[in-house]
Amino acid sequence: QVQLVESGGGLVQAGGSLRLSCAASGMLFSLNTMRWYRQAPGKQRDLVAAISSGGSTNYADSVKGRFTISRDNAKNTVYLQMNSLKTEDTAVYYCNALTNSNYWGQGTQVTVSS
Repeated sequence: QVQLVESGGGLVQAGGSLRLSCAASGMLFSLNTMRWYRQAPGKQRDLVAAISSGGSTNYADSVKGRFTISRDNAKNTVYLQMNSLKTEDTAVYYCNALTNSNYWGQGTQVTVSS
């Protein structure tokens, strides 16, 4: 059974940094594209960043140059380094893996105060 467990969220002031982690189990982690999504209150869940099995990355325009996605296949973990945080980055952040099914973590809250 695939499990995704996020951690690292919290409260930070605008301009600050956070690093999110997502530990995966029950899947062939190194073979799968991993994604981070976020959902703000009253809004849809949007893709933030993705990293392929080969390490190729892509980002939403709103986070380019500020966020970095990376992976450690030895630890079955994907990270999201978030720098220069803005109040509009406030959301619940979810880890996602699409294997034989679409799997989501439980989410981790990121709150950026002004």
